[in-house]
Amino acid sequence: MPAAVTVSERAARRIGEILKGEASGTMLRVSVEGGGCSGFQYKFNTDRAQAEDDLVIVRDRATVLIDQVSLGYMAGAEIDFVDDLMGASFRVVNPNATASCGCGTSFAL
Repeated sequence: MPAAVTVSERAARRIGEILKGEASGTMLRVSVEGGGCSGFQYKFNTDRAQAEDDLVIVRDRATVLIDQVSLGYMAGAEIDFVDDLMGASFRVVNPNATASCGCGTSFAL
């Protein structure tokens, strides 16, 4: 079983704000896809459909879904939200990544 993925308090607060404006039952789906400048990239979407084998993380008013394939790449990661001089965005702190791009959305294993 892969190590758990966690959601920081800041990320949960921002996800809750986003989902408040969506239809009831909407969740945030985080996935990993091929592409980006480092080989893989994180994708963030809203979704109302939960697959039977999705990892479901609930924190405060935030519900995050991660599919099993993406979970293999994200095991032990923390989903965070940062708002700094570079802008506001979700960041994944992934202990499996051997390299990442400057924007924080692309990584290599």
